[in-house]
Amino acid sequence: MSRASEQASTSEHRSGIQVIARAAKIMRVLGNHPEGLSLGELANTVRLPRSTVQRIIGALETEGFAEHGVSGTGYRLGPELGRLLYYTRIDVLSVARPFLEELSSSLQETVVFCVGERDSVLVIDRIVAERELRVVPQMGTIRVPFHSTAPGKALLANMEEKAVVRLLDLAEQQGTLSPSARQPLLEELEQVRVTGIAEDLETYREDVAAYATELDTYLGHFAITVVVPTSRAQKHRQNYLRALMDAKAAVESKLGITG
Repeated sequence: MSRASEQASTSEHRSGIQVIARAAKIMRVLGNHPEGLSLGELANTVRLPRSTVQRIIGALETEGFAEHGVSGTGYRLGPELGRLLYYTRIDVLSVARPFLEELSSSLQETVVFCVGERDSVLVIDRIVAERELRVVPQMGTIRVPFHSTAPGKALLANMEEKAVVRLLDLAEQQGTLSPSARQPLLEELEQVRVTGIAEDLETYREDVAAYATELDTYLGHFAITVVVPTSRAQKHRQNYLRALMDAKAAVESKLGITG
């Protein structure tokens, strides 16, 4: 190979790496703004020329990794990323499930593993307690607003303010959150950020209480929840909270961003 050919090959290689790095940067920014960003906002955030961002977004959109937002004027992450994340959830569960089983066994209570998906919380795994009076959550098909459950509030408390505002605005529009309940909820989320624990006493379902904590992992954000009959909730509350925080530490030691 001639020197000119080698130089051309090296230049092409560097250019390819640069495009991948820029595409990754754009996707990370979109991931932090689920409500979507316009091309101008995206270009300003990643500090690249608008024309460059437009070319990369066009390629990402073709492959399904980006799509037009609800308003039609901005962009957000596309469905193809969700398909890939399906496989990462399998990885998460393979690591987390032994700890979930241990938590359920030690407390003799049902444990649920949840993830946030667009505007609701989705149950992706559960370990049902082996006792006479227990809670048996439905798998997979249950989608509930973030603000109405303990795992949802645990996830909400760890989101960016812009994402929280978007979700609460949507909940008000859908009639699942009253305007008067918004400020108390925001104050509750502040408390969750301090304690690391979100609680739900019959907010979602009568006679059911739940305690949840958020997991910050390199595969995404998840929530572990202990779900109990209200009759046992207050009596054993401190045991539930300690066990939850121990489970959080154990899972994040394997999957946490900081290890």
